[in-house]
Amino acid sequence: MVSRRTLLLGGLGTVVLAGTGGYAAIEDRLIPGRQTLALLTGRCDVDATPPSVAGPVVSGSFTSSARKTTVGWSYATPPGTVPDGLPVALVLHGRGDDHNTAFTTLKWHAFLAAHVAAGGRPIALAAADGGDTYWHGRADGDDPIAMLTDEFLPLLARHGMRTDRVAVAGWSMGGYGALLLARQSHREQLGGTSIVAAAASSPALFPSFHASAPGAFDDEADYNRVGTLAAQPDVGAIPTFVACGADDAFAPEASRYRSHVSPTPAGGISRGCHTAGFWRSVAADQIAFVADHLG
Repeated sequence: MVSRRTLLLGGLGTVVLAGTGGYAAIEDRLIPGRQTLALLTGRCDVDATPPSVAGPVVSGSFTSSARKTTVGWSYATPPGTVPDGLPVALVLHGRGDDHNTAFTTLKWHAFLAAHVAAGGRPIALAAADGGDTYWHGRADGDDPIAMLTDEFLPLLARHGMRTDRVAVAGWSMGGYGALLLARQSHREQLGGTSIVAAAASSPALFPSFHASAPGAFDDEADYNRVGTLAAQPDVGAIPTFVACGADDAFAPEASRYRSHVSPTPAGGISRGCHTAGFWRSVAADQIAFVADHLG
């Protein structure tokens, strides 16, 4: 008798062969064949239990001229620490997420608390709604980068944080955004904002415009302008961290990015998939990385 597991795995052969839209499928929260097989065989079983102690999260919203909408925001500080004078790491969310996700789902404020309790440098983690625009200015006028540099950072400064030198971190679409901001900073395209480190998990890097997720770029010219990070990282001396699960459809482009940066970025390609569990599993390393470079 053929087991249910055998039938499932056998049936997946067709799915894997037919799964040509893996990149776009991941970003649309569908599961491509490659990850379906990994889920069934346990290769996606990667996670980290968030520490039980977490610092406070402060939230609010503002009307954004750069994004032409109301933008929600949150920031977290270590327990017992006021924001006055704290350096900031901007946290960029993935597609379909918002400013809450870093704290409600991924528990970055708990990992931050553990980092400081272990003797790590105190920092603030700050997130704002970037929509699904892939963290770059779009033809319709929506510009999440301008929102971050011209509106959100001044707001954080009014709360007492140090914003002249910032780090940036994110996952999936936000991982791409973190690496894009590092490149923009190296090219002196962020005005007075200086990015001192960028940490990305499962960055949504696409090998071509035609392989990109629907809506990620306005057109091929837009992709050629801001989508070629894997082949043209162009971060200069800005330290980078790039981690990706080996069974994530973005792993080939993450590896390509890592091969084009010298010195090789921290992080690496390890067991895991495009899941919240994987992002939690590397959250502590991302936080420690950006905190170390915010000194």
